[in-house]
Parts: sequence; C-alpha cells; structure tokens
Amino acid sequence: MNLTLKVWRQSNGQSQGRFETYAAKNIIEDMSFLEMLDVVNEELMERGQEPFAFDSDCREGICGMCSLVINGIPHGGHKGTATCQLHMRHFKDGDTITIEPWRAKAFPVIKDLVTNRSAFDRIIQAGGFVSVNTGGTPDGNAIPVPKIAADAAMDAAACIGCGACVAVCKNASAMLFVAAKASHLNLLPQGQPEKDRRALKMVQQMDEEGFGNCTVTGSCEAVCPKEISLSFIAKLNRDFGVATLKGK
Repeated sequence: MNLTLKVWRQSNGQSQGRFETYAAKNIIEDMSFLEMLDVVNEELMERGQEPFAFDSDCREGICGMCSLVINGIPHGGHKGTATCQLHMRHFKDGDTITIEPWRAKAFPVIKDLVTNRSAFDRIIQAGGFVSVNTGGTPDGNAIPVPKIAADAAMDAAACIGCGACVAVCKNASAMLFVAAKASHLNLLPQGQPEKDRRALKMVQQMDEEGFGNCTVTGSCEAVCPKEISLSFIAKLNRDFGVATLKGK
C-alpha cells in the first residue's frame, strides 16, 4: 500500500506552520496508524531529514496521548477508536491522508503534531480528587456503593483525557472531559462531601484555561474514543447549578 501524507509541520508555538507532503511506501494494512508514521519517520532519518514529532505512549487506547486529527476528524472518525487503535486497512492504496494537531487556544502547539494539554491537568487539580483522612487503608467494602452508581461512575471514569472532544468542538469546549472527570467522583459516596466545590472549581478552571462554551452539538460524543455520553454534561450542569444556588 502506497499513500501520500500531508503532515502539519511547525517548529514551535511561535513559528508559522505549514503542511508538508511525504510518501508512505509499502505500508502493510495490518499496521496501526502510528506504526505507519514510525515507518515514514525512519525513512526520513535515513535520508538525513528531520522526522515529524507526534505524541504516543501506551498505543493501546488507554493513555490518550495519540492526539491527531486525521482527514479533518480527531482520531480518524472510527467509532470508539483512538488513533493508536486505527489500522491502515481502513485506508485504500493511493489515498492522501491529511494529519494535523489538535487545534484549540487552550492546546498550544509545542512542535509539529504535539500540543500542550496541561490545561486538562490543571482542571483535574482544581477538583478531580477525593480528600481522605490519613491512617490505615480502609476496607474495600467499608462503603457500600449502589450498582447503578458504580456502573455510571465507571462509564465516566473511562475518559482517557485525550482532548478529542475539544478538537472537534466548534467552540473548543472541554465540557465532556470536565463532566466525565467530575461525574465519576460525584456519583460515588466518597465524592459527596466535595461534590459542590468540585463542580464549581473544575468549571471555573475550565473557563480560566480559555475553553469555549458548550452548545451541545454532540460532536464531542461522536468522536470520543471511549464513547463518553452527553448525559454527563447534563449532570455537570445540574451539579453546577445546585452548587451555585448553595453559594459554595
């Protein structure tokens, strides 16, 4: 399989970016998308050219590092699939593939296809935790959790923080990410004492980071590799409204 790649190149956050064209030759259809990029980069280095930078870590759809917009869609547009899980059999011989970084004010470009997503870290620091008293490790069954709450919390906790929801949103909103991170704690008994403060602090930090407002277009849910539901945004809005009325 031979492909043409149009890859975004940018030396740093202050420089002017541009697309550059590369040939991907003799690509095996069972390769993952990132393996294909590795092959192209190895050929560039053999010719003494600078390889393009892109993020990856686990390559198992767990870490959320593989942040690429492929042909205009974050992660390539296949349902429940991160970039590292996307295989070349989804493309045809002779295809032209355009590869870009996440594009959002809150995700500045570091180099080429790599963006700085530390804004997500600061949102989690603002309220994505549960305070506990120091001492011995509590028994795992000491606090009973209703199955409905446990299942919903696990669904929210599936978020890997990749940022695809921001990249696809016309407003660059982070509401799906924030809703998932807040809800998976707010749904559990252990998260109840800080529920109101968590909702207020995380939404406030989201706004301070420069993310846009949510207009519920549903594009975030459509491209989320973990298929996080829009219902969590509705829950966060309720939690935020109650916390605001309480004056927390």
